[in-house]
Amino acid sequence: MAHLHAWRVERFGAPLAPATLALPEPRGREVLLRVRHCGVCHSDLHLKEGFFELGNGRRFTLAERGMEPPLTLGHETVGEIVAAGEAASAEAPAGALRLVFPWIGCGACTLCRIGAENLCGKPRFLGIQCPGGYADHILVPDPRYLLPIDGFDPALAATWACSGVTAYGAVRKALPVLEGDQIAVIGAGGVGSAALALLRALAPEVPVIAVDVDPEKRRAALAVGAAASFDPKEGAPALARLAGGRLAAALDFVGAEATAQLATSALRKGGRYVVVGLYGGELRLPLPFVPMLSLSVIGSYVGTLDDMRSLLALASAGKLPAIPVSRRPLAEVNAALDDLRAGRVTGRIVLDATA
Repeated sequence: MAHLHAWRVERFGAPLAPATLALPEPRGREVLLRVRHCGVCHSDLHLKEGFFELGNGRRFTLAERGMEPPLTLGHETVGEIVAAGEAASAEAPAGALRLVFPWIGCGACTLCRIGAENLCGKPRFLGIQCPGGYADHILVPDPRYLLPIDGFDPALAATWACSGVTAYGAVRKALPVLEGDQIAVIGAGGVGSAALALLRALAPEVPVIAVDVDPEKRRAALAVGAAASFDPKEGAPALARLAGGRLAAALDFVGAEATAQLATSALRKGGRYVVVGLYGGELRLPLPFVPMLSLSVIGSYVGTLDDMRSLLALASAGKLPAIPVSRRPLAEVNAALDDLRAGRVTGRIVLDATA
């Protein structure tokens, strides 16, 4: 019997553990891929721990969603097609290298039918509800979720399945802005770096301020096109002044109470606060300020399959600059997660399942 080797959450809060499982046989429209690369995402830290912080000592647990170990994480996957079910073989040629779109819904609800599978109430997300790419093989339910990446570095392309499409979805919610306006990107890590690159591609005339507590990440953000950098310790009035009172949007890739306070206090009237990060806590905002300042608070969660295709089109046109990628063997997944938690990562870590 052929086997699949994976690193799984066997117990919430514990390091991922190796597991040997039966290799699935694709049926119908399913496709089996040999994993080549899989990105390490900050949300994997929450999934590994089994909860998200809601503030005031409250937590939202995976168990509340019926999710219990064992779980195979990893939702930024590039793989090589090795087999396909009888109804998918014509669309899934063996040996082809494909980027896996992981944000798969039930396929039947209204949101899925309009292409918003990422918002489905009964998701089948790979690496969350379904086994993901922290393994040497991954099973995908339909070839429509496999995207060609010919000519691209597959390790970099893997990050587009989450950090790339998440940044794209958030940037779309921040644009357009008025002439003379500026945008802040809060959190210049992996997803924030992708957002900076996308803003340079989609709105090169708009000055972008990179906000991060880490001086190295601020310097890296300037190197990839940020107009200015800002240490959040300086406070919201200083950020507003830096933007000349014209901060039209703040993209928050941290999603903490402190970053929410910074962003909403620095925005101009009519500004948009786009929350992407899942660090946790509560949004505390005097309610009269929302109508008086005409503020918009917008959530943004990953992206659609069409967003993914649009992102790949930008990359094909040479409008998506590379972000720093650190490659590590799959067996070093726990060390990679530890480094990510400690803030020791600039850009993205991508695991090589073939190493």
